[in-house]
Amino acid sequence: MITRAEVCAVACADTWRDAGAVLASPFGTIPSIGARLARLTTAPDLLLTDGEAMLLAGTPALGEESSSPVEGWMPFGRVLDMLTGGRRRVMMGASQVDRYGNQNISRIGPWDRPVVQLIGVRGAPGNSVNHTTNYWVPKHSTRVFVESVDLVSGVGHDRARQVGARFHDVRVVVTDLAVLDFTGPGGSMRLRSVHPGVAVSDVQERTGFELAVDEVTETRLPTDEELELIRTTIDPRNLRDREVPA
Repeated sequence: MITRAEVCAVACADTWRDAGAVLASPFGTIPSIGARLARLTTAPDLLLTDGEAMLLAGTPALGEESSSPVEGWMPFGRVLDMLTGGRRRVMMGASQVDRYGNQNISRIGPWDRPVVQLIGVRGAPGNSVNHTTNYWVPKHSTRVFVESVDLVSGVGHDRARQVGARFHDVRVVVTDLAVLDFTGPGGSMRLRSVHPGVAVSDVQERTGFELAVDEVTETRLPTDEELELIRTTIDPRNLRDREVPA
């Protein structure tokens, strides 16, 4: 039986399809599986690190210490070179995201009295205006998909147009329910596909604004090769089910 986590992992892998020799930066278990899966299938030139500063020749299993040969050194300065040169593709999380892809990972609530203090904007502003940026939301809900974010960390399509951010490239949001892109009116969020067993109405009910909906497909299932790689090579400890329960 194919699980929801495996469908999500493949949807994440597709965001790196044919990416070429760019640095992959996945945040979260499912995106990390996706980046590894892409490297072993559709994006063999993808650059993966050990999470620190070493570029790995191999594709180690998730959650295990890497024994892969090191083929390069990626100090922080070179990461910034890759970032500003557009040679990086990231999948970040989002505590809030609005219809234009403005993302918040900094705080919930007003500036002077936040209800929740999060991790700060981190690299989100630079990521979203310099290279391809996608988002992963493991629990699709109206708390995450909001009409207006409390603070802009990653820049959305409306603000990017206002400031002429020519390299802005926020493409998709993958969640435990669906895949969404920004090809709706004015660069707004559109429901691209729903995962097997999920209805369009399920996604809309858990979204705090009206989605653009036209031709909604079903998210593709993993191939036999992809399932084998996920289960035996990339995630043999089944960490994926902790992030998206079966």
